[in-house]
This record gives sequence, structure tokens and C-alpha cells, in this order.
Amino acid sequence: MPRWVSVTPMAGDMWSVGDNRRARGDLQAGSTVVVVLPNEPTVSETFIRAHIERLPARVVSVSGWPPCIGGRAVLSWPRRALYRVWRKVSGSATDSATRAYQKVFQRYRPSAVLAEYGTMGVTVLAACRQANVPLIVHFHGFDGSMHAVFAENAETYPVLFRQAAAIIAVSGPMQRKLISLGAPPEKVHRSFSLGADCRQFIGGDPANALASFIAVGRFTQKKAPDATLRAFAKVRRLYPAALLRMIGGGPLLADCRRLASDLGIEDGVTFLGPQPPPVVREELRRARCFVQHSVEAASGDAEGTPISIIEAGATGLPVVATRHAGIPDVVIEGETGFLVDEHDVEGMARYMLQVARDPELAGRLGRAARLRVERHFTIERSIAKLWRIIQSSARA
Repeated sequence: MPRWVSVTPMAGDMWSVGDNRRARGDLQAGSTVVVVLPNEPTVSETFIRAHIERLPARVVSVSGWPPCIGGRAVLSWPRRALYRVWRKVSGSATDSATRAYQKVFQRYRPSAVLAEYGTMGVTVLAACRQANVPLIVHFHGFDGSMHAVFAENAETYPVLFRQAAAIIAVSGPMQRKLISLGAPPEKVHRSFSLGADCRQFIGGDPANALASFIAVGRFTQKKAPDATLRAFAKVRRLYPAALLRMIGGGPLLADCRRLASDLGIEDGVTFLGPQPPPVVREELRRARCFVQHSVEAASGDAEGTPISIIEAGATGLPVVATRHAGIPDVVIEGETGFLVDEHDVEGMARYMLQVARDPELAGRLGRAARLRVERHFTIERSIAKLWRIIQSSARA
């Protein structure tokens, strides 16, 4: 079973609830969706924040352990204290989590529950069954790819697949993987359920930008930032004016700083650390090209469809990335950017060098990328599709 649980309550006797219906007239009064997630959304989880803020319903967001709404725990203090003692003995949070979610469901009587991540679907499964609330489970990445997660949920995922009203996968490979694990094909929806706000991601002009590459993402094995650095080192030797700016934190950041020094490119690489969305948008606007060398990690961890690649395209940037997970759905080779096989550092360097030397090519690819995102990957389209899935599964 998952080691964490998620629920979220409001100030005073109120609970933290967002009502997104005022700007829309398409829901019956009282329609409520409870969104459950392991923690408050991180800076990089803009897609989850968008679900909470943009779904056209009364949204109750429940996160963390103890399950909380608006920073207040769902369970009373005595029960939480007993839970800590009990957990030391049993090592499981399942029963206590179920009680917490039951309390949320009794109070808000939701039409549906949206579980962000498959592991959260497992956590809330019993409470949904007991309350007879339809459960929609949104798989995003590690939950649909990591070997350890599959092993830990070898018994619970099949139960989840049977009970869930709908299952959402964010890429074709993930959809196929979930079906291979036993999810009924008719339940598994391929939906990006993430997208760019094209009103905010604007202004990129790669044809007139410096030969500056931008990478945005956590420094983890599946993002392979070391491969990006090695490719850039090859570019730098042939095109000394090239620059690389990397946004994000994570366990491999220190190693990558050392690698940049070892490769002799530290004067051309800027590590910006984690940055808020406005800074990310500005950095994208100033760049010539977006780069990301996603791979399947040794643990099996893989991407879904990286939102940063969609946001780069929305800004008007070409993308050089890998044929990994949902990336080929977004990047059309030779039209909006270039793709290489995982771990093909030489190929990545070759395409990066081509974009560095040819600003007109960068401009042409960037314009096509913006058009593709406008047609297929806007936040409005993704939320609308997610909402249709919820509506088709929700109780009246």
C-alpha cells in the first residue's frame, strides 16, 4: 500500500473549497468534485494546480498526511495521535486514511473523486467504494512506470482497475502499459489532461535570440540532465557562442554542476535552480531552443508527457528531445523540432548545433510548434477533455 495519503480542510469551521462554476453555466448547482493528491502541488506540478483551479465544478482539494483541506487536518487531534501509535505497530495508514476520506465524502457529497496519481487511487479506493462515489484515477508518470510501484501494488492495482469508473493515461505508452497490467481497455482514456495557457506562454523569437538553449525540469535520472550537458559540450566545442541555461532542482543537481566543470563548459552553463512560473516564462521567451533528454530510468521511472515541452512550444520555441513516452505526440520531427533515441548524445548535439547555426530554421520550427500547441495542447482543451471524462463517470 502507498506510504502516504492525501486530503485538504479550511479556516475556522470552514473547509478549503474552490468554486469554479461562476464563469460557466454548464453544471447543476451543487456539483462537487473531490481532488485527492499526495501533497500540495509542487512548482513543477502546474498541471495538477490547473485541475484544481480550472475544473468547472465546486472543487475540494484534499492533500498530505494527515489528510488536510486548506492546511487543517480532517481527523481530530486525538484520532491523529492514536493513528501515530497505531501506525508504529501496523506500518499501514489504510484504515485511518479511509476514515478521513469518508468524513470528507459525508460532508461534501461529491459527484466524483479525481485521484491524482495511481497510488492515490489505491489510497482512496476503500472510502470511494463504501461511499459509492465514482473514482477517476489520473496516472501521470512514476505511478505508471516504476518497477517498485508495480511490485508494491501487485495486488491493489488490479482491484483499482476493476473499481475505478475511469482511468486516465497521459501518453500512448502509458495507456498500453496500464492495459497490459489488466486495466480494461474501455476504461483507459488517453488524455494529456495538461496543456499550456497560450495567453501566458508567448513572445518567443528564436530567429532573433542568442544561441541559448533552455532546459526546464527536475535533475533526476529520467530527465538525464547529464546527457543534455554532454551534448551541449559537443556543441560548445564547435560553436563557442552557444549557451545553456538549466532550471530546476533535484538529487542530480550537484553532480551536474561538477560534470559541467569536468567538461570545461562551466562558463557556458547557468544553473538557475527551481524558479516560479513567471521566471520560467521569461527564460523561455529569451531562448533559441528548448532541450530535454528524457530516458527510462533504471527504476523504470518514465515521463508521461512533459508539460515543459508543451509550454516551450507554446512560447514559439523549437524542441530537441528524445523519442520517449508522450514526447513524440507533441514534437513533430523536422517540423516543430527534432527527436533522437534515448542516450543518443551525438544525435542530440548534432541537432542542437544545427539550430545554433541557423536562426531562420529555429524561427520556422518555433512558429510551427506554437501552431501545434494552439491546435492540440492548450490548457482549455485538456481541461475540457478531463471534464468530459469526469462527467461521463460522475453520479447525478
